[in-house]
Amino acid sequence: MNLKNNLCLKLFIIGLWLVVGSCVKDKEFEKPEVFCSDDNLATKSISQLKNLYDGQTVQIQEDWVIEGYVSSSDKAGNFFNILHFQDKSSDPTEGLQIELELRDSHLFFNVGQHIFIKLKGLYLGKSSGVFKIGGVFTSFGNRSVGRLPNSVVFKHVLLSCETNIGIEPTSFTISELKENLVNTLVSIDNVEFSQEDIGEPFALVKEETKRTLVDCADNELMLLNSGFSDFQSQTIPAELGTITGILSMDKGEYRLIIRSLADIEFNRERCEDLVDEFTNDAILISEIADPDNNVGARFIELYNSSTESFSLKGWSLVRYTNSNITVNLSSIKT
Repeated sequence: MNLKNNLCLKLFIIGLWLVVGSCVKDKEFEKPEVFCSDDNLATKSISQLKNLYDGQTVQIQEDWVIEGYVSSSDKAGNFFNILHFQDKSSDPTEGLQIELELRDSHLFFNVGQHIFIKLKGLYLGKSSGVFKIGGVFTSFGNRSVGRLPNSVVFKHVLLSCETNIGIEPTSFTISELKENLVNTLVSIDNVEFSQEDIGEPFALVKEETKRTLVDCADNELMLLNSGFSDFQSQTIPAELGTITGILSMDKGEYRLIIRSLADIEFNRERCEDLVDEFTNDAILISEIADPDNNVGARFIELYNSSTESFSLKGWSLVRYTNSNITVNLSSIKT
């Protein structure tokens, strides 16, 4: 290296040192933006917000703020562009979900994180029994709740600065599930996967897949799994145990969505098989209504004359019409 180049290099290093040094010593440099609040900003509850819904998607005009605790996580890929939260970190009474264009939202909103949501300008709607807030999209003239654009997510969703103490799932049996706890974190004990699902993958590749959970009383609950999740190819376990997830609903039927395989603790022996009976002289047809002019008013009432409960699982009700000796196939009800 010649003298001229060596001198230029030294001058460059000295200049760089001066620039770096001046940046470090300057106490007036711009501070990073604070993304959390020490104040409780909430002015309304989730329950009060839901009361605005009148059967159609509505834009929120009120300058309201609600609070909640994050219950879902997209870290394992079973949730996508959606965030579930509930009104309390334990023993919640209401839950809600917000749809947003934000991948890897778990990097910003950890499970248990206390959040505030500024509602003005957002949309409130209900789909298949599930309340949701977010942006809006229109299809055939009908408005529905859609994803909140990424550019405004952090203008509406704010973090609390309080320490994250985690979140406690509410324990239920399948028969005890309640509609007001949709969108909250629940835990269900003494359940297993149906015999047909054992050994199958949690989901088909790139397809949302339903798997059936069953308790020892033969009550069923559908588990929804994403075909894009990290555990998509893992096989369904055979054991019985406890499962935790976000309670959802679809057309009046409860659904459960896990955050990861860590939400499943199946390590006990399966339920004893229930013996389905197909004869019982205590079951009687007590009433029949078959009006010709009102198909919707037709019904058959069954009466159990014994004092013990009786499972009708697997039974079918058939009709023989006009002295026929073969079953009217259109009449078969199971």
